[in-house]
Amino acid sequence: MTRIVVPVALAAFLAGLSTARADDGYPTYARVDYVLGCMMSNGQGPDVMRKCSCSIDEIAAHFPYDSYVAMETARTLQDMPGERASLMRGVGWVKDLLDEFRQIQVAADLKCF
Repeated sequence: MTRIVVPVALAAFLAGLSTARADDGYPTYARVDYVLGCMMSNGQGPDVMRKCSCSIDEIAAHFPYDSYVAMETARTLQDMPGERASLMRGVGWVKDLLDEFRQIQVAADLKCF
């Protein structure tokens, strides 16, 4: 019985994530993804989780979600091998967007960590 309840509860929870958005436009799944990545880099535990949550809250306060999506997409494309990905590496507005995000992220980490 427990084997059925847990996946159903998890599916219901994940279905709700797709529509949950904070007032700043960041959906819950984007915040969770950031926090999980942050925790993979900085360690596990409730203290690190609070610090990583603080960091994404600070980023969301200073960086619009649409820009965050563009930045994540550009960063993913830049990390890919090949000729097509190399086209993204030399684009000026992509570099500017990534630089702006890095500055905001550093400021957020300084405040939260």
